[in-house]
Amino acid sequence: MSKLSIKQWAEEDRPREKLLLKGVNSLSDSELIAILIGSGNSKQTAVELGKSILKEADNDLNKLARMSVTDLIRNFKGIGEAKAVTITAALELGRRRKACEPVKRRKITSSRIAYEEFVPRLTDLNHEETWVIFTDRSNKVIKELQVSRGGISGTVVDIRLILREALKFYASGIFLGHNHPSDNCRPSPQDIQITKKLKEATHWMDIVLLDHIIVCGNRYFSFADEGIL
Repeated sequence: MSKLSIKQWAEEDRPREKLLLKGVNSLSDSELIAILIGSGNSKQTAVELGKSILKEADNDLNKLARMSVTDLIRNFKGIGEAKAVTITAALELGRRRKACEPVKRRKITSSRIAYEEFVPRLTDLNHEETWVIFTDRSNKVIKELQVSRGGISGTVVDIRLILREALKFYASGIFLGHNHPSDNCRPSPQDIQITKKLKEATHWMDIVLLDHIIVCGNRYFSFADEGIL
């Protein structure tokens, strides 16, 4: 009886399809190797070949990582230079990821800290810009994004753009910030209107508008602190 190719397997059993349907965590080590090498040999599917490679390394990825490209080519039928290089590169990426220390994300706990986050982006400009900071439920920064750039006296903010990006990054909170080149920190009617519109829009998305900061040089105005958010 001839062996079934991976394409003849049930869709949920094919490594690539399984990854897409159930997520990468559902795959075994041999299935991950199968995705890397793409195909097996005349007697083994890619998954079976992956199992053979792991068996040779005592099912220890650290031992597998110590195998050279030459070792992989010499010891396994169906593994040529391209496949061996792919396996080696993938294992090296894993090693480098493990060696990297997690980046400590900043946490915004006050209007002053929010202002300090916006200052590098907005200070000393002779035109208005609007930025948003997306945060998680712990108020830790996920992403900073410029959402508009205008003239001396104003800028147009697209609420839909902010909401789209907030959903893209799975944000729970938003800090809105813009500058006043005139150094007048009082909010304009347009500032108040855009804040109200964004607050209403985020409410329906289960996202919280945490503050709107107006940067005026070394001073700032906080909608939250002034109780008008």
